[in-house]
Amino acid sequence: MEEKPKLKKVVEGADSLSLGISIVVAILLGVGVGFWLKSMFDMPLLLWVGVAWGVGAAGLNIFRAYKKELIEFEELAKNPRYKNNTK
Repeated sequence: MEEKPKLKKVVEGADSLSLGISIVVAILLGVGVGFWLKSMFDMPLLLWVGVAWGVGAAGLNIFRAYKKELIEFEELAKNPRYKNNTK
C-alpha cells in the first residue's frame, strides 16, 4: 500500500506562491547589484543595467512557471474524463 504525502496540498500551494516571491526577489537583487555597481564605478547607467537584469530574471521565472503549467495541462487534457464528448 502506497502512502500519500500528508502535506501535498501545502507543498503545491507553496510552489505556486514561490513564483510571486521569486519575481520580487529577482528584481530586488537586480536593483541591488545595479546600485552596488553604480557606487563602485560611479556610472549611473549601471543601476539601469541591474534593473534590466532583475526584470529579465523575473521574466525567465515566469516563463519557466508557464512551461511547467503547460506540461501539466497537456497531461490533464489526455485524461479521458476531460475529453470533448460532443458529437
